[in-house]
Amino acid sequence: MTLSISNLLSPPTPLSFSNKRLSLKQSSPLSFTSFTKELRNKAKPGRRLSSITAKNNGGNDTADAPDRIISAVCYFYPFFDGIQYGKYVITQFSPIQTLIQPLVPAIRVFKSFPFNGFLVFLTLYFVVVRNRNFSRYVRFNTMQAIVLDVLLIFPDLLKRTFNPRGRLGLDLVMSLDSTVFLFLLISLIYGSSTCLLGQVPRLPIVAEAAERQVPF
Repeated sequence: MTLSISNLLSPPTPLSFSNKRLSLKQSSPLSFTSFTKELRNKAKPGRRLSSITAKNNGGNDTADAPDRIISAVCYFYPFFDGIQYGKYVITQFSPIQTLIQPLVPAIRVFKSFPFNGFLVFLTLYFVVVRNRNFSRYVRFNTMQAIVLDVLLIFPDLLKRTFNPRGRLGLDLVMSLDSTVFLFLLISLIYGSSTCLLGQVPRLPIVAEAAERQVPF
């Protein structure tokens, strides 16, 4: 079991005010003060509430079963793409090996061609995220998975830039890789399970960026 998994882990808005005409001759100081307070209240920026809802076509507060499944499956994409970051954690902890073992065939297929990750990225973005035939619930979760995958560039860039060496360098690399992998694993479990329950998962760092990219 350890050998088969180890083979996979080798690195291959402007403000708008209503036009109100002020007649200072007819307005008392009290009414003018009230008007200025009204303008100040309008000028205060309010926090934009999330417009992502898990509603089906019948108007219930849960998403349809197909939407749940599609959204849950999307979170496997960044996990498969970043599986190499788990080379230290997986080989040291047998429970995680047992957890990952059923996914090995799918990971092999995903890693069998060097451009599979890029092709999946293009498919998810242009076929799902930009397709209004899918509900915004599906498109939001798909975009979260894409943003999470894009963030994997930074750990690799960090290692290539500093190229740590020696015992201290190896410890830093192990800590970085293990942290990234555990974040991917937690994101997969949390994102997929929440979607299967018909709720809206919001991943830290990722959710805000994903929501801005999903058109209505």
